[in-house]
Amino acid sequence: MSFVNPAALWPIVLLSLSNVFMTFAWYGHLKFRSSALFTAIIISWGIAFFEYCLAVPANRIGAQVYSAAQLKTIQEVITLLVFSGFSVFWLKESLTINHFFGFALIAAGAALIFRA
Repeated sequence: MSFVNPAALWPIVLLSLSNVFMTFAWYGHLKFRSSALFTAIIISWGIAFFEYCLAVPANRIGAQVYSAAQLKTIQEVITLLVFSGFSVFWLKESLTINHFFGFALIAAGAALIFRA
């Protein structure tokens, strides 16, 4: 029976959590377009602080298991997954078949990074 190496799993968990914060920092304010830009910037910076508190340890821990290119690839795939859900549920935007095909091409590229 094979078990997942916890050192390989923690970076993925932390990067996933950090990406939720970053997605809200970057795009959450789009739901409140009537608010002042300066207000959106300050709130986004505050949210981004928590993203960094998760992303930096994720990359430090992950560097023990993954290459920098692999960590970045993991982060980008997580970004697509988190953003897809965010855009549908928070921004109320729909995903089209073109989005799915584009994401599939990105996933294929990500698979190449991890190919032995």
